[in-house]
Amino acid sequence: MKILLSCFFPTLLIAACHIGTPLLRKLPPDAVVLAFGDSLTYGTGASPSQSYPAVLQKLISRTVVNAGIPGETTIEGLARLPRFLDRYHPALVLLCLGANDMLQGRDEGSAAENLKEMIRMAEKQGAQVVLIGVPKPNLLASTPEFYRQIADEFSLPCMENTMSDVLKNNSLKSDFIHPNAKGYQKLAEEIAIFLRKKGAF
Repeated sequence: MKILLSCFFPTLLIAACHIGTPLLRKLPPDAVVLAFGDSLTYGTGASPSQSYPAVLQKLISRTVVNAGIPGETTIEGLARLPRFLDRYHPALVLLCLGANDMLQGRDEGSAAENLKEMIRMAEKQGAQVVLIGVPKPNLLASTPEFYRQIADEFSLPCMENTMSDVLKNNSLKSDFIHPNAKGYQKLAEEIAIFLRKKGAF
């Protein structure tokens, strides 16, 4: 029994060390956060001041750049990202793309590869990345597995189900696929909590 316990407790300690990881480096007060994505980042369904980047900026007291383009796919985002990295030199990138790939019936594997390349670009310039999963456009609003797989591959913090949880609540939606002002507020609050837990500030 003692032998079993001696093997069991080290295993528990190892598992405990992984709880809450991966962590983020602290963001200095003058850090720029780049919110990069499509209409979910842009704030379709609410006013510009109610988009999640605008709300998040107030919550974390850091500059948050809204780099959302409605209708954008991951291949278009891949082409657009370099100039935003060069212009803003963000300390952190909140990457939230993939919805339009799924709406257009594009291959999930290609979307995943495009997201991976964007992560490589951001990290090459010294930016940290948080991946925000996007649910499939169906009644279940389930998030594809590839978001978690990408996060595991790159050891990234991943908000896998936050967007899905918002879009499952009709009181937080402006239409079938977009949050309303309350939904973006909820999303921003969850992101702020997540970043704090991961050590960003």
